[in-house]
Amino acid sequence: MSVGLIALLDDVAAMAKLAASSLDDVSAAAAKASTKAAGVVIDDAAVTPRYVTGLTPDRELPIVYRIALGSLRNKLLFLLPAALLLSALAPWALTPLLMLGGAYLCFEGAEKLIGKWLPHEAHEAEALVQPTDAAQVEQSTVKGAIRTDFILSAEIMAIALASVADTPLWEQGVILVVVSLLITLAVYGVVALIVKLDDIGLHLCRRDGLTRGLGALLVNAMPPLLAGLTVVGTAAMLWVGGGIVVHGLEELGLPFPGHPIAHLAEQAGAMGGALGSVLGWFTGAALAALSGLVLGGVIVLALSGVAKLRH
Repeated sequence: MSVGLIALLDDVAAMAKLAASSLDDVSAAAAKASTKAAGVVIDDAAVTPRYVTGLTPDRELPIVYRIALGSLRNKLLFLLPAALLLSALAPWALTPLLMLGGAYLCFEGAEKLIGKWLPHEAHEAEALVQPTDAAQVEQSTVKGAIRTDFILSAEIMAIALASVADTPLWEQGVILVVVSLLITLAVYGVVALIVKLDDIGLHLCRRDGLTRGLGALLVNAMPPLLAGLTVVGTAAMLWVGGGIVVHGLEELGLPFPGHPIAHLAEQAGAMGGALGSVLGWFTGAALAALSGLVLGGVIVLALSGVAKLRH
């Protein structure tokens, strides 16, 4: 065996030992990064079921599977290399990019609320040109979901990267791969369960006794559950987006509105007694969401104004 090969095997062994010794650190960092991205994950899980609503039951799980594969492709083939390049070459750009993604989430959340209260003519016109062929509908649905997932996945990866920015580059890569796999599995596993709850309920309704009652409960619970997920998804967009922008402004040396929000959350926590920590967190999250709504509303109005000027 050549000396070069022996040296190479020694290097490989040393790297393996280093990886083994760092496994606990990587696991902890991956868990931390996943937790940091929880708000966007909630939004991702809340947004995705609407893409399979109204489709035939036999195509629901295949569509979720295709969207999940597209999500993994987004994360591992495009966003992971981009994140590592960013970390290696321009770590200073992470905060501005996070804030840009946060502003987009604020815009999406505000647009949803404005679209609900004041339906856009563009949305109505868009509904008139939807494809009617089943295969085209499915293809359009999957593409739309993967496009939306790309934005949310980019924000998840950026948040995860920011939380482990002080670790070695190879460790960042491993952590981001773990986060990508865990979050994709969690989100689309939950989505698959949600979209099949009504079928599970119908199956249980064919049985006798308590099982039939449980089945009826599941079937009847689906409409309010989907409506509730829409509310949760919009709230998560505004909360996460607003929080990212607020924290980004603080990192750039601008204390408003971050310091007042932190002060009010601290006061709410002090008045909450045994529930102080919960009340303090809720106050901070609500004020971050309010900040996100204001920012998102400004962006919606600005884009609307630009569109009107073009016409």
